[in-house]
Amino acid sequence: MRRILILGSTGSIGTQALDVIRGRRDRFEVVGLAAGSSADALAAQAAEFGVEHTALGAVEAEQLVRDVDADVVLNGITGSVGLGPTLAALECGRTLALANKESLIVGGELVTARAAPGQIVPVDSEHSAIAQALRAGAADEVRRLVLTASGGPFRGRSRADLADVTPAQALAHPTWDMGRVVTTNSATLVNKGLEVIEAHLLFGIDYDAIDVVVHPQSIVHSMVEFVDGSTIAQASPPDMRLPISLGLDWPHRVGGVGVPLDWTRAGSWTFEPLDEDAFPAVALAKSVGRAGATYPAVFNAANEQAVDAFHEGRLSFPGILDTVRRTVEAHEAPSMLSRDALTEAEAWARRSADRIIASA
Repeated sequence: MRRILILGSTGSIGTQALDVIRGRRDRFEVVGLAAGSSADALAAQAAEFGVEHTALGAVEAEQLVRDVDADVVLNGITGSVGLGPTLAALECGRTLALANKESLIVGGELVTARAAPGQIVPVDSEHSAIAQALRAGAADEVRRLVLTASGGPFRGRSRADLADVTPAQALAHPTWDMGRVVTTNSATLVNKGLEVIEAHLLFGIDYDAIDVVVHPQSIVHSMVEFVDGSTIAQASPPDMRLPISLGLDWPHRVGGVGVPLDWTRAGSWTFEPLDEDAFPAVALAKSVGRAGATYPAVFNAANEQAVDAFHEGRLSFPGILDTVRRTVEAHEAPSMLSRDALTEAEAWARRSADRIIASA
């Protein structure tokens, strides 16, 4: 029986995790729930699962992590506010099932320095796929990681074609149903850039050995290439319950959680190179990741401001990455990395991005 604490329980990841647990009460026990602001939904979840310990807000969620005895903390909070709960889970010795990629990307070495080997289990479908594929060989046998991207709603368009796209078009993702920020990030491929940084931090692979390939069908979730020329891919229909279930009970698989592919039906999978002129987010993210320190925090915060401006009609779609790039280029990292330094860098990035947006 694994005791599970779910952060972001009323969001997409949290509700799907509870769906996994709902029919498997003999395997999992929910000992705590935290949500951002949905008090009524949180109360309903707590009543259904018999949970006494709940929290509203990221600060309260961090304290809940420290107070509640859990085997696994699933961090499904959205945004860099998830950093505190991530650090708390690691410091308390919990297994961290990490869906909140921003906390790892923004926290960088603050997070990795606190994590014991195997303590962080990735819940992103791409990184879960890599973790599964890595079991096929030793660490020194890995040549390359290949992250797959659906390409989003604007796959195949040139940079010029993107000048007039609307927020509604950006939210029309062909595969996944996600929130506004994540869906927009998938359209700009900022999400894939963040995932490249996440892959580097999780698996210790150099940025030069992490590639992105466009795979519109979203069946192959990522691949690992080994030194002998073999490539191991993880394939399944797009359903987040599979990587969530692995996060809850890693390295064990939870039976019946997903529907397997039907190999008796004809079908085809395609792979295309990434158009870095139309979608410069991955290249920018790699440079930010190499710089380290507070640069990833600035990248993430500036992007959040730019996404909001785009949806409010104050910025064009290409202007999102232009704003992020200009903000990153203007940043000067402090000499030491700390939570205070990250907080200050994020605040600076939001102010700087807002000035750039206002002048656009």
